[in-house]
Amino acid sequence: VSAWGGYVFIINLIPLHVFVLLLMQRYSRRVYIAYSTFYIVGLILSMQIPFVGFQPIRTSEHMAAAGVFALLQAYAFLQYLRDRLTKQEFQTLFFLGVSLAAGTVFLSVIYLTYTGYIAPWSGRFYSLWDTGYAKIHIPIIASVSEHQPTTWVSFFFDLHILVCTFPAGLWFCIKNINDERVFVALYAISAVYFAGVMVRLMLTLTPVVCMLSAIAFSNVFERYLGDDMKRENPPIEDSSDEDDKRNPGNLYDKAGKVRKHVSEQEKTEEGLGPNIKNIVTMLMLMLLMMFAVHCTWVTSNAYSSPSVVLASYNHDGTRNILDDFREAYYWLRQNTDEHARVMSWWDYGYQIAGMANRTTLVDNNTWNNSHIALVGKAMSSNESAAYEIMRSLDVDYVLIIFGGVIGYSGDDINKFLWMVRIAEGEHPKDIRESDYFTPQGEFRVDKAGSPTLLNCLMYKMSYYRFGEMQLDFRTPPGFDRTRNAEIGNKDIKFKHLEEAFTSEHWLVRIYKVKQLDNRETLDHKPRVTNIVPKQKYLSKKTSKRKRGYIKNKLILKKGKRPNRKTV
Repeated sequence: VSAWGGYVFIINLIPLHVFVLLLMQRYSRRVYIAYSTFYIVGLILSMQIPFVGFQPIRTSEHMAAAGVFALLQAYAFLQYLRDRLTKQEFQTLFFLGVSLAAGTVFLSVIYLTYTGYIAPWSGRFYSLWDTGYAKIHIPIIASVSEHQPTTWVSFFFDLHILVCTFPAGLWFCIKNINDERVFVALYAISAVYFAGVMVRLMLTLTPVVCMLSAIAFSNVFERYLGDDMKRENPPIEDSSDEDDKRNPGNLYDKAGKVRKHVSEQEKTEEGLGPNIKNIVTMLMLMLLMMFAVHCTWVTSNAYSSPSVVLASYNHDGTRNILDDFREAYYWLRQNTDEHARVMSWWDYGYQIAGMANRTTLVDNNTWNNSHIALVGKAMSSNESAAYEIMRSLDVDYVLIIFGGVIGYSGDDINKFLWMVRIAEGEHPKDIRESDYFTPQGEFRVDKAGSPTLLNCLMYKMSYYRFGEMQLDFRTPPGFDRTRNAEIGNKDIKFKHLEEAFTSEHWLVRIYKVKQLDNRETLDHKPRVTNIVPKQKYLSKKTSKRKRGYIKNKLILKKGKRPNRKTV
């Protein structure tokens, strides 16, 4: 519970196992004691975890376990009354009791959900049954690559030959069914479905695949490596049934035994030739060796490489290390204020916080969908509208990932449509996904691209100064290797942002948000008048006349002194 949210799968699988056992009429005191102890102790312990709290009794994902617990108590009570009632009375009471208990539990869950005491099913749960639900209603769930449906290539890449041996092991389990094998069969069937819906749920499938494949190989080796002399002299009688009759307290459920016909016994007595044994054994060993080699290669190449450091291979087999992420995070740590806020898409939130030690707006644990949508709106808007959002969020730097130089397909331009969809869910009046497509419905970054796309903040930050770069002589300047297209807007200028850092391979680009000017600049040109300026003054000094002349000298005019009248 404290390690992974996938415990919900197990907490629903165990009640399903008990419910199926009840339907198969395989109820026993062992099942009652085991499930009651598991539910009560597990409920109490899980509620001790701080971030779980009262979720086990207030979320719909846990109601199946509670419902089966109540149903099991009712079933056990009816079994207790079975010895004290007649057969007719017991059948009537059993039907009414089970129906009443199931109906009461169902109606109680609906009422508590309607009143808000129990949280409804989450969008992630609905996306397990309807793969298109998340894309329409909760695009942030569909935007995660781990939530995409699993391809056949992924199944073979992760499981290799176990894809073929896993069904055989499941058949061997169902062939000799008991209580434990019912759980294995339910686990296998449900895990196969859920692993096909989401890539990340391959983690729940691999344990049961390994176990059932081991059963399949074990049965094959037992068949082809066993001693024929033991088959010629089989035990006369299996005394396990008599032991069960003599010891009714032994409640361990044994696999059902099927009596063999005479023809089957004769076939087993014939035995197998040594050539067939050797061929089959060698084939099985070769498959296991190939599986071991494949697992070693996958572990070392696919699952052991850190996502922060990338590697590429040249034609001669030499390896190039692309350390742009650490280079950019180190620059952030050394050249920015310790209280600076960095805006980026949520994929890089943990890396920036952990390696650069800077505050981010959103990260991998952001539950507020509207906050992520606001960042997506800033990335999808033009520079002026985005600047207003960044000022309201006190953003100091903006970090983006750009793979157009090295052909890195996981950059922000390829994720950009998910930013638009998430922003449109919260701000449908300002952001519309259709505005970023061409009239033909294409998402293009060249000259035929949508004007809204060519002028949005994400496009300008990704391709700033990229139009001046020519990667090789075969492509024009500004050729994007990831999209295989020449960009449509090469004359990119910023008014509110300035480039602060670009990594060696242009994989990480950081921009600084400018502060407001002390005096606002005029949006219009200075006023122009029709006054013709006077002719330029020419000095009257010459080589002969060196006496200066004062321009516009005041001239004093002497007047007459007025006569004073005598009295």
